[in-house]
Amino acid sequence: WLLVLDQFMNLVLDNAVEVNGNERIDIGVVVIKGNTIVTVKALEPVSRA
Repeated sequence: WLLVLDQFMNLVLDNAVEVNGNERIDIGVVVIKGNTIVTVKALEPVSRA
């Protein structure tokens, strides 16, 4: 889940998962600096409520 997005595109994510091939590693809360983001992808479809 996306918790925070600021004007510099820095992200704070909860329930983050690292995917490497077929391996999935649950990371939890992670902070990602905006200028290091190359691609963002939902691993599962997102439904609109």
